[in-house]
Amino acid sequence: MSEGGKGSSLAFGQVVIGPPGSGKTTYCHGMQEFMGRIGREVTVVNLDPANEAMPYHCAVDIAELITLPDVMENLKLGPNGGLIYCMEYLEANFDWLQEKLAAFRGHYYLFDCPGQVELYTHHDALKNVFAQLAKWNFRLAAVHLVDSHYCTDPGKFISVLCTSLSTMLHVELPHVNVLSKMDLIEQYGKLAFNLDYYTEVLDLSYLVDHLASDPFFRNYRRLNEKLVEVIEDYSLVSFVPLNVQDKESMRQVMQAVDKANGYSFGDQEHRSLEALMSAAVGADFHFTSTLAVQEKYVQSQDEAVKEEVMDL
Repeated sequence: MSEGGKGSSLAFGQVVIGPPGSGKTTYCHGMQEFMGRIGREVTVVNLDPANEAMPYHCAVDIAELITLPDVMENLKLGPNGGLIYCMEYLEANFDWLQEKLAAFRGHYYLFDCPGQVELYTHHDALKNVFAQLAKWNFRLAAVHLVDSHYCTDPGKFISVLCTSLSTMLHVELPHVNVLSKMDLIEQYGKLAFNLDYYTEVLDLSYLVDHLASDPFFRNYRRLNEKLVEVIEDYSLVSFVPLNVQDKESMRQVMQAVDKANGYSFGDQEHRSLEALMSAAVGADFHFTSTLAVQEKYVQSQDEAVKEEVMDL
């Protein structure tokens, strides 16, 4: 892995980003297992200095270089300032990262990143780390995870769209936005619209109208309209739904990421994927698929409408 990337082979991977609690570590664990089943050699790199309990096999851990508790104790920084310092320290020690990654040449990489939003929206440390990886011939795609419960609150969903767009523009990598924890979406409350409305980010004026029915948000209608205009003018944000415990859902996300970073698997991996997808559902994949959740939700909506009509 030469400094300028000349003469070194291409390496492919994902940088897994998103706010705290969005399921980044769980995603890395699930994707590592899923790719392992189809014969892809996966190396997980933990870049989160606050990540202490990792369920996956971690080949490279930033804790060997720096940890958040040490920074907070020695420099008297809070968790946010400490995380920023850790990322700047990593940026200043590219040689350590290069040496660690060189031991896994030929593998597919999953980078488990911190959950501090400003690291992806306006701070440059992680962006510079990703740029350096590109110089080392890494072909990366950013996988931005967002908890699906934000779909149940129109105001929060507009906020998520703004954050996702800002992240896409700042990180400057091929980008796949993912709605995580889809198997739990029914526990969060009723959606105002069909699931496709949120994943495809359809006409957002309906969302603004829905918000205006709330007396509090009615005062901010013009602000919401301008935010929606920015999102629609760029027309970049859409989401792939994900249930980590459903293999069809994992396959769809993996293929979206492979398309984004240009990864092309061989015949053997294709056969392994077909065999995995056609196999009987095992204990690891016992949840219903995202499609089934969506169909169930639509059916429940239709039944509710019919009940209202009968009452009339």
